[in-house]
Amino acid sequence: MDFFKLQQHGTNLKTEFTAGFTTFLTMMYIVPVNAIIMSKTGMDFGALVTATALITIFSTILNGLWANTPIAMSVGMGLNAYFTFGLVLGMKIPWQSALGIVFISGVLFLVLSFTKFRVWIMQSVPHDLRRAISAGIGAFIAFIGLKSMGMVVADPAVLVGLGNFKDPNVLLGVLGLVLVFALYAWKVKGAFILAVVLTAIVGWVLGIADAPKEIFSLPSSISPIAFKLDIMSALSLAFLPVIITFLITDMFDSLGTLAGVGFRAGLFKEDGKDLQKTLEADAAATVAGSLMGVSTTTSFIESASGVEEGGRTGLTAVFTGLFFIFTLFMMPLFQAIPENAIYPVLVMVGILMFSELAHINFKDIATNVATFLIVIMMPLTFSITNGLAFGFVAYLLIKLLKREFEEINLGIISLALISFIVFIVH
Repeated sequence: MDFFKLQQHGTNLKTEFTAGFTTFLTMMYIVPVNAIIMSKTGMDFGALVTATALITIFSTILNGLWANTPIAMSVGMGLNAYFTFGLVLGMKIPWQSALGIVFISGVLFLVLSFTKFRVWIMQSVPHDLRRAISAGIGAFIAFIGLKSMGMVVADPAVLVGLGNFKDPNVLLGVLGLVLVFALYAWKVKGAFILAVVLTAIVGWVLGIADAPKEIFSLPSSISPIAFKLDIMSALSLAFLPVIITFLITDMFDSLGTLAGVGFRAGLFKEDGKDLQKTLEADAAATVAGSLMGVSTTTSFIESASGVEEGGRTGLTAVFTGLFFIFTLFMMPLFQAIPENAIYPVLVMVGILMFSELAHINFKDIATNVATFLIVIMMPLTFSITNGLAFGFVAYLLIKLLKREFEEINLGIISLALISFIVFIVH
């Protein structure tokens, strides 16, 4: 195990194994959750389960071997919802073209991972706006979760109204929310997947959904979605803002996760090489994922659970990836899980992302207005791109009006101009 330099990192085989299993438990939910979300586009559910498991295995083990960090990766929550509800269902973009957009953004991210552009963008965008983006995406996916559960519904009079709480499916979703809130508050390991399983069992017992006749089966083929991406149709000026949105959101999401998980645990050296390699693995995984048929891959904050168990090297990630092999054979179980046992997890993830607002300095009027517009416009317009556009344009405009030119840089100007394109091509 000298390859992972266990002794140098103050860890051992047993600790890394335990840490890997812990990370697996906390993020196992992504396989059924992502499959249910992306299947709304018309993509094959079984193929999505297999593809999600495969990209998780590939990306997590790749990171462990390439960067030697205990960071697990999979299909990013938020961008998968934007892929489904924003692009395919909202903008009526074929899922093949949407995968082409993911592929292009992944290639750009991969190329830029070997340049100084990543550092330049990160230095250009204020910390508070990055946090606002996270909070906005959190509000967006929480709204999608509540809407999908039937807790909020369309209302011609007031746009959005309260759902029918006499509906057993809605009540099952409420139970799922209570369970995920409680288990997460009690800091139960694997709180998300445990909440899903318990809610599903209640649904099966009450006859709201059919219980699985078996638990395990051979993996479904990914042929219905693999290599079906349409890159040429994605090469359109109209899709430029969307491509930039995927690129920037993945970059900020990854760096935010890595900062939160890694720096506090002393995982990344001052020279930044480990961080750089993790970002390279992240970008390569997004490209590979689009070929397999899933949306953007990113680093998972759930990796923190493994780090808390003592995981310090890539061996933790390798073990996590290997554990995900089991999910390839759990198709009957995943198919039987009621959707309202899944969507509460989406709401909880949104809440956790929304909590980034606590760290924002609202005393600055430009930051205040930009943050508000980012957070409110993402769910209201059902688009991460629109939220970013409103935020960046407002931030630049107010800084110009206040003549705070020292706080304006080329990066902010570039992003604001790209954002302005959103309104022109909309």
